[in-house]
Amino acid sequence: MNALGEFAPYLVLILVGFLPSEVWRMLGVVAARGIAEDSELIVWVRAVATAILAGVVAKLVIFAPGALATMPLAVRLVAMAAGVAAFLALRRSVFAGVATGVGVLVMGTLAFGG
Repeated sequence: MNALGEFAPYLVLILVGFLPSEVWRMLGVVAARGIAEDSELIVWVRAVATAILAGVVAKLVIFAPGALATMPLAVRLVAMAAGVAAFLALRRSVFAGVATGVGVLVMGTLAFGG
């Protein structure tokens, strides 16, 4: 087997998954260079991005795919609430929020079986 065959899946992942979105990110950085961080446009973009992310998280929690679907909805909702609370309580630490949410899910799995 040649070396390219071994790394072909990674090459496809980079060419199809990473590079197309990276081009748009770089164009966004170049386009936003002269815009103030607290301008109305940037505040609006941040609000839209936050709303989209909240919608995706809500969809994943409520209409859970795969193994997450085996957990009761109440456990998933409590885990999400605990993660948000930890995020806010610990100075907006994403790590604390994710770790807390996962910890609650693990405890829910042990308590309710999953």
